Amino acid sequence: MAAEAPADTGGSKPIGFFERYLTVWVVLCIGGGILLGKVAPGAAQSLDRLAIYVGGAPVVSIPIAICLFLMMYPIMVKIDFGEVIKAGRSARPVGLTLFINWAVKPFTMYAISVFFLGTVFYGLIGSEATDLVKLPFGLDLDVGSTHGAGMVVLQDGVKMLQVPLWRSYLAGCILLGIAPCTAMVLVWGYLARGNDGLTLVMVAINSLTMLLLYGVLGGFLLGVGRLPVPWQALLLSIAIYVALPLVAGYLSRKWIIQKKGMEWFKQRFLHFLTPVTIVALLATLVLLFSFKGDVIVAKPFTILWIAVPLFIQTVLIFSLGYILAKVLKLSYRDAAPSAMIGASNHFEVAIATSTMLFGLSSGAALATVVGVLIEVPVMLMLVRFCLRTQSWFK
Repeated sequence: MAAEAPADTGGSKPIGFFERYLTVWVVLCIGGGILLGKVAPGAAQSLDRLAIYVGGAPVVSIPIAICLFLMMYPIMVKIDFGEVIKAGRSARPVGLTLFINWAVKPFTMYAISVFFLGTVFYGLIGSEATDLVKLPFGLDLDVGSTHGAGMVVLQDGVKMLQVPLWRSYLAGCILLGIAPCTAMVLVWGYLARGNDGLTLVMVAINSLTMLLLYGVLGGFLLGVGRLPVPWQALLLSIAIYVALPLVAGYLSRKWIIQKKGMEWFKQRFLHFLTPVTIVALLATLVLLFSFKGDVIVAKPFTILWIAVPLFIQTVLIFSLGYILAKVLKLSYRDAAPSAMIGASNHFEVAIATSTMLFGLSSGAALATVVGVLIEVPVMLMLVRFCLRTQSWFK
């Protein structure tokens, strides 16, 4: 987007009032969402049921998908696809992203989660505390037999696997760690005034790599038998959260410029779209926490125990990516999204996968919801850090 950078992402442009206090609006929206879930639980549950289901699990929430489309479209329509082709030839930032996401991030997530959940917070979670999760797909064991760290029990006439509670939380953290972001990172890169074209290229490469490695790494790190690749969930999620706004942005950009000209497009149309991304982000938060706020309120300390390793992991991966970008002598506009895409998680896929594999009420599903809880505030903190350290790069 070199031609449009001064207007959209230039480093000299001061951050606006709305963006400056975005963390405040985020906190208010989280609180508003939890309050909505308490005051009108029926409305929240009705909205939550509006979803596209795969294998009996809600994979794509229709209200969230609408909000994410409105969040992504203003970013996609700004992208000059000529610059995308140029960005795709930049081997260093793309290579850095793949290295961080697949050679480092899954294993640091596992190590940090085991250390905190299985050691530091083990006594607080409870050595005797257990969780009931679904048996792995295709596995039929007798009641009383063991599988991994769990035992098969009969719960309401259904065979379930009883596992230590901390291990269930660990599974959710792992599913977050192997699901690097393929949608929201476009928002973080945009707010940090990064190279939107490069971010889009990395999202595309990341999405394809995720299809190949998600199941392999998940099965290896979970250690609870073979993890089936959720092909339908992954493809559907990528199609709705990335491909749909991308196609809409490309086609509408081309049509508007042909009809109205580049000047009108930049000065009038983009100006109108400027607040849409952030407003849609805030609306998404209200919806998410109206759906899941009751769980968070019911288990505040559990949320803290899970949030600590997730927070440390996010900051660690961002720091590693940002430092390596400096070592590789990347420009700031390439360094910021390269670090962001590793730090951020694809929580939609993680939540859907944990629900399919372990069950909606499992500790694993709760851990992925905590990922949503800390994702926005922490990433906004990192966005502000990036904006303040632009001078570190050429």
